[in-house]
Amino acid sequence: MENIAVQLPVTEISAPKRAGKRAWRRAERLPGEPRRIAYVYLAIPFLIYAAFTIVPLVQSFDISFYNWDGITPGTWVGLANYKSFFADPVIRGSYLHTLVLIVFYSFIPTAIGLLLAALLSRMRIHGLTVFRTLLFLPAILTDVVLAVTWTWIYDPHGPLNTFLGSIGLGFLRRPWLGDFHFALPAVGVFGAWEEYGFCMIVFIAGVMKIPTSLYEAARVDGANAWHEFFAVTLPGLRYELTVVVVLTMIDALSTFDEVYVMTGGGPGTATTVPAFEVYNQAFLQGQVGSAAAIGITLMLVVFAVSYGITKILEPRGE
Repeated sequence: MENIAVQLPVTEISAPKRAGKRAWRRAERLPGEPRRIAYVYLAIPFLIYAAFTIVPLVQSFDISFYNWDGITPGTWVGLANYKSFFADPVIRGSYLHTLVLIVFYSFIPTAIGLLLAALLSRMRIHGLTVFRTLLFLPAILTDVVLAVTWTWIYDPHGPLNTFLGSIGLGFLRRPWLGDFHFALPAVGVFGAWEEYGFCMIVFIAGVMKIPTSLYEAARVDGANAWHEFFAVTLPGLRYELTVVVVLTMIDALSTFDEVYVMTGGGPGTATTVPAFEVYNQAFLQGQVGSAAAIGITLMLVVFAVSYGITKILEPRGE
């Protein structure tokens, strides 16, 4: 009986040890197995990405060297489609219009977002979460739905002109989206309203991670709210500022839905932008090669702008 009592614990303990040793030896025999499994999991997403992004990109680059209407065989024209980037006044104008939209889509929303984030982070009122949600609402609604709504607002007999007339500013009433001088800024105002909520939420999230001890130290030194913002808040939001500026710049450069719904590029070519010009060249004028060249050029511009902004706003030495 004593022998049995002594041997049982030895058997119970040694079995797991032997199983662990076998697993260890099996892992030693297959050192690359986890990496191979990781490659298998990554293969399917990469194939989908390649099929819908890389392959069309390569095809577009090839098509950009041809004069092709999308149906009949194309004719090799070399860099002729890219030369239109400098020679065609409509294409040049579309990029100049984008510079205007960058002010509305990026600079103004970023400034408004910083201001709202600074104010809302200091306010302690009931219902603040609901208020933040309402401000963020434009960023999550569909662009087309919002564009249709703003088209109605800008209508000559719409709410904006009616409001201006009711407060004695009837001389400011005009067909906003049909005016050669005001159509592009009108689209830009819509873009600023659409983007500021996104900027605000990102900045509020960034403010919440700034240590409160920094604000307390600033107050001890006699800093007011204005000094706190420039000495503590703004430096603490450098990463968020980079993200916001890059993404809003990309939105400005790739604007299409708003222009297509609100103005169709008009009046004339007053609101034509590169993304809309790609659609115009490919589907309305049948110049698929030229559209591909504009698309490739736009991609390079977006990449250059994103890289440049990241390098400028990126903190040094980190």
